[in-house]
Amino acid sequence: MEKPLSSPRISDLSWGHIEVEGFGEFRDVKLYPGGAREWRWQETGTEHTPGVQFADVQELVENGVEVVVFSQGVYSRLKVQSETLNKLEDLGVESHVYKTSEAVEIYNKLREDKLVGGLFHTTC
Repeated sequence: MEKPLSSPRISDLSWGHIEVEGFGEFRDVKLYPGGAREWRWQETGTEHTPGVQFADVQELVENGVEVVVFSQGVYSRLKVQSETLNKLEDLGVESHVYKTSEAVEIYNKLREDKLVGGLFHTTC
C-alpha cells in the first residue's frame, strides 16, 4: 500500500513572507498534503472581514486533509467565517485558528503525523 503524501513543512516566516520546503517563497499560501501554492484571495473574493470562506478551503478538503490550520495574520485581523468552520466540522475535518506565528508552529507539529492543510496570511 502506498504511503499518503505528507504535508510540506514551513521553514521560515517573516512579515509578508513564508517559505515552504520544496515549494519556495510566498506572501500568502495554501498548503495541503503533497502541495503548496500561492493563496490569492481574489479567487474567491475573500476579505479580512467577514473572512475566510469555505471556497478557500475546498481545495484542501479535496486533497484529503484531516486538519486545517487557519492563520489570521500577525495581528489576527483576518477572520474565519463560522460557516467555514461548521462545514469543516460536518465533514469530520478538525480546524485550528491562530495568529500566524502560532499557526505555523501548530501546523508544523501536526504535519508530523496527520494530513494537514493550512491557509497562511503573512501580514496584518
